Amino acid sequence: MSQRLLRHISIFGIGIYLLALIVVSVAFRHYALQLKWILWGIGEVLFFFVLTDVFYPRWKNDDPKHFCPKVFWTALAIRAVYAFAMCYYYYYQTGLPFEYNAADSFGYHKMGVILSRSVRQGEIAYVFQYLHASTMGFSDQGYTLWLTLIYTIFGPNVLTPRLLKALMSAYLCLVMYKLGTRTFGERTGRLAAVMCVFMPLLVQICGLHTKEMELIFLSILALERMDYLIRSKKYTVWNILCPILLTGLIFGFRTIIGMCLIFAFLVFIILSPNDLTNKKSKIITLAATVAVFFVFLLTPIGKEMRIVYWLKFTDLNYQAMKYEAKGMKHSQLANSALLAPGAFVLPLAPMVEEAPDHNKMIHGSIYVKNFLAFFAMLSLLIAIRQKKWRDFSLVGAYELSYLAIIMFSFAANSERYHEAAVPLIVLMAAYAMTHLRRKDLVLFYVYCWILFVALLTWNWLKLAARGMV
Repeated sequence: MSQRLLRHISIFGIGIYLLALIVVSVAFRHYALQLKWILWGIGEVLFFFVLTDVFYPRWKNDDPKHFCPKVFWTALAIRAVYAFAMCYYYYYQTGLPFEYNAADSFGYHKMGVILSRSVRQGEIAYVFQYLHASTMGFSDQGYTLWLTLIYTIFGPNVLTPRLLKALMSAYLCLVMYKLGTRTFGERTGRLAAVMCVFMPLLVQICGLHTKEMELIFLSILALERMDYLIRSKKYTVWNILCPILLTGLIFGFRTIIGMCLIFAFLVFIILSPNDLTNKKSKIITLAATVAVFFVFLLTPIGKEMRIVYWLKFTDLNYQAMKYEAKGMKHSQLANSALLAPGAFVLPLAPMVEEAPDHNKMIHGSIYVKNFLAFFAMLSLLIAIRQKKWRDFSLVGAYELSYLAIIMFSFAANSERYHEAAVPLIVLMAAYAMTHLRRKDLVLFYVYCWILFVALLTWNWLKLAARGMV
């Protein structure tokens, strides 16, 4: 992609955001965002678009031996400084070094402190008693154990896990480069890596005490290792065990991601061309994957998979019923069947005060994802148009299956659950941008104005549902 085209896209991205923010703030001036939230949002949008526009042209022609260190160290410096600064920012804002609206974070932290103290005192049996008695499910135990390990080694300092998140997030940029290059080519891999460096959501997660960074890192690394296993044709013991172990670990953070990884790998094997896997290799690999799946079913993972399937993700009216119970108007619009077409885009950026503080703080970051969603959706069309859909099968199967489950669940409007989809939205967007045709720009302009109208409508609905307008 030329520097001129990247700048053109960046200018539109910044322009649509500023225009929507101004119109919403004027139209609903009694509920306009406070200045501090506006500054956060403008900073997030400029951070992504301006720095991507500046650094991608500078780095895109570098030798890989120079490109990778630049990506990693730049990403690590940004994330480490942010994680350190936010501990003091949150302390100043809330009186505690935890994010706005912190809920799960407190629980994870407190349990990690208690269990690490038990380990240091030699009472390891207490950890097993906790795991056996836990009512939160297997998928909530992985992060607690991770914090327990960190606190046992380094002490119960909230900064340590966040610096480790910064390290994971920085290395994630390199993983995206490898996965993108192997799947879509060098140009796409490089653009995806650079956009990940400056993707504000991937930076801001490092300042939180939630488990999203760990599960994102493990899931993308698992996909990259699956892709490497098949494309390299190096069926060593480690290459085979690595994606299995990573997938197993993922179940300790979020059950549905583990399910989606297994599904994506099966689709990848079935649709992979014969030059990657011949018929015999496909049969062996499919049989081995199914066997691993059944092994998982016989563990606590299997029990939670069945619970997830039967209880959590089968009610299409969950969102509508939740809003109706709160007495909110227009609750019928929250039906999953209506929300599902916007899976890549939703939830939209909140630009009025009637939203949680954390969401208002990151509304610019959410907008960046809303904007990139067009290119992620366009990438599906381009893959079909270029007859590259087989190469797209692993990434596409994972992303589409995860978003489908989220949209038909209790988490359809939860930004936290959508965060796990962000890295592959970036990768798919990079593929579309590096294969953009002049005719595609017409669709881009149309989407920009649709997004503008959608942002106005979304924020009007937030107020109208509560009888404020």
